[in-house]
Amino acid sequence: MKKRNFLKTTALASLASLTVASAAWAANPVLKIGFVGVTSGPAASWGISNQRSMETRAAWVNETGGVTIGGTTYDIKIVAFDDQKDPKRAIAGMEKMAQEGIHYVVGPNVDDGAAAVRPVAESKGIMYFPYAFPKSLYQKPASNAVLGMIANYQSGPAIYKHLIKSKGIKSVAFVAANESDPLSQRDGGVEAAKALGLQVVSSSVTYQVDTTDFTPVLLPVLKTRPDLLVLSGVSPASAPQLIRSARELGYKGLISTETAQDANVLKEGAGNLADGFISVGGASTPELASDMMRDFVKRYTKMFGEYNDESNTKVYALEYILETLKANPSAIKDVAAFKKTMDTFEAPNPYMVGNAKLKYVGMSSFGQKRQVSVPLVVNVYKNGKFETMFVAQVD
Repeated sequence: MKKRNFLKTTALASLASLTVASAAWAANPVLKIGFVGVTSGPAASWGISNQRSMETRAAWVNETGGVTIGGTTYDIKIVAFDDQKDPKRAIAGMEKMAQEGIHYVVGPNVDDGAAAVRPVAESKGIMYFPYAFPKSLYQKPASNAVLGMIANYQSGPAIYKHLIKSKGIKSVAFVAANESDPLSQRDGGVEAAKALGLQVVSSSVTYQVDTTDFTPVLLPVLKTRPDLLVLSGVSPASAPQLIRSARELGYKGLISTETAQDANVLKEGAGNLADGFISVGGASTPELASDMMRDFVKRYTKMFGEYNDESNTKVYALEYILETLKANPSAIKDVAAFKKTMDTFEAPNPYMVGNAKLKYVGMSSFGQKRQVSVPLVVNVYKNGKFETMFVAQVD
């Protein structure tokens, strides 16, 4: 009898300890934020930088006590789904988010996926922050998508204008993978180049995404002798191969892209041949970075053992979601309230020096505020790392 009582008492004590420990561990309710994007395959670095940026920032918020929204303090949990750059998987990922009661999702990373999930997002009450450029996602009647970065039709003209003025370029050629994303970016680039008075000497050459020998792809393009070769929508895996092939074929002109790239991948795949390559960069350039941005870079590097400069821009989406929810706590479960708040939302930008603000933009491109305001940083690759070429803003 005593033995049974002892066991019963011990069990109750253990249960009590477990309950106390659980309560201490889960002191704050959890706010789930989703990520649906590509974290495998040739374009993996685009989505990996998204997911890791979110996870770094969430861990930081949780470590410092959580985020207080409307008098309640939450811990942040990132729920991630690899869509493998497949629109059908992107739909499945967004449906998973809906099933888990998630109203705010970062991604997808490519045009097809972002367009494919739109019906799910709109029917299930989800705001999503794609890194995809079709204007139809952000123009009325669409209203649930918020562009998380600078679009190619915003960065492309800025790059061309800068190179016309600083390098005196007069002709440009485009090459793109035979996929909707790169082809769309190529078409936008061609239109922008012509509008600026540049001679487009080649724009019809494409390649398959599994291409490994780019010599036959580039030969007809380089015969046109462009001042600038644009790699439209190029994936981080293909960029160094194209650059290497162009340089080994004797091309001496400028090479650029309107997509973000990974300096480590360029270094491994093209080495010094990538010097001078121009791409859209992240927002931690020394001219802009605050102490908090530098701290973010350190934390990211510590968590994952490496850093992708693109993450300087990718960290913003989660920040915008949390700050907008703080501005209107009812939006936690009501995306209509979130949308209403976007029109007047403004908060200090913790990642930039000076009096920079977080605010929604996009009126010029979309006719409504469906884009986060992040600096347009254009980088040039030199000696294994990116250096800032120029900085601009979009409205």
